[in-house]
Amino acid sequence: MTGMVTAVHSEVLDLLGSDSVGDPLALVEAVVARREPLLGPVARKQVVDDVLARISGLGALESLFADGSVTEVMVNGPDAVYVERRGILERTEVRLESQELDRLVERVVAPTGRRVDRSSPWADGRLLDGSRVNVVVPPIAVDGPCITIRRFGNVRFGLDDMASSSVADLLRRAVQLRCNLVVSGGTGSGKTTLLGALAGAVDPTERLVTVEDAAELSLDATHVVRLEARPPNCEGVGEVTVRELVRNSLRMRPDRIVVGEVRGAEAFDMLQALNTGHDGSLSTCHANSADDALKRLANMVLLAAPGLSSAVAEAMVAGSVDLIVHMARDGVSRNVSDVLEVRPAGETPACRPLVSDGVVVGAGVPPSGERWGR
Repeated sequence: MTGMVTAVHSEVLDLLGSDSVGDPLALVEAVVARREPLLGPVARKQVVDDVLARISGLGALESLFADGSVTEVMVNGPDAVYVERRGILERTEVRLESQELDRLVERVVAPTGRRVDRSSPWADGRLLDGSRVNVVVPPIAVDGPCITIRRFGNVRFGLDDMASSSVADLLRRAVQLRCNLVVSGGTGSGKTTLLGALAGAVDPTERLVTVEDAAELSLDATHVVRLEARPPNCEGVGEVTVRELVRNSLRMRPDRIVVGEVRGAEAFDMLQALNTGHDGSLSTCHANSADDALKRLANMVLLAAPGLSSAVAEAMVAGSVDLIVHMARDGVSRNVSDVLEVRPAGETPACRPLVSDGVVVGAGVPPSGERWGR
């Protein structure tokens, strides 16, 4: 049946290029009826659906997204398509012809406002359903276009789903005390999911402004303003960076600022905001440990202000961040493994563990009215 779908798809694409064509559904049904008049109603509907998916959807990938257990789809060129199910990578039977893969790249990238070609061979964005997508094309992708799509399910996770009850209580209290939290972890460790769970502990009367490179946060909050960065257009103009959005968010009367991920110079502006009255803000960064996250934040500050000394950058981090919450992934499981309290600059020790290997080991929740790190 795959050959039949390919043949019908090719003919329909040729017809869609003419000015006389109207409804694609009617066109596909007519072509299938002419080519395969003896095809049964069930098989005919399947062929029509598969062709329409290739024209307007995600083509052969649609069947993978029909499986709710699939959290990530990875296309490594035309002959290798993998999925992640329950934390395990599996190779699928799906194969994509080169032309079909090229058209799929166009359909995936077009709604994001990005572009991919030899001069700009990769792009990040999100699909209409909120899924995050990354596309890389030749010559960077040696074996053909690569597409990585991360799905975000409809299930919302709370703090109790990602930590023990004692750790969840500690984090909930930290949010209520308006501590500045940075969530660290590796790729796929659940940083964004935990960020959403932390935001769920915010008082619903507060105004949250989120800043992201590609909007993917789905916060269970009443008053949320979402800002998304924008890449330059084909003329190289019109770019709006995360750093510019962080600066602009300060003018939007936020009670809390939520930065989806700090990767570079925007860390300087975020830390300045935290140091000037915008307590209770949240962010994430890639790091192998909580200690490593502190070093990375200091290095990112130096990217924005290379004239600063390392000691000043570290003091800036210590004066702005209260807690580092580190996420760890163990197969399917993603949990809070460590929480590190960051003490003000000059104090000894500079940091103090509150949670280690998922167990509360520090002083725990401070008394009402007091706060970590201040």
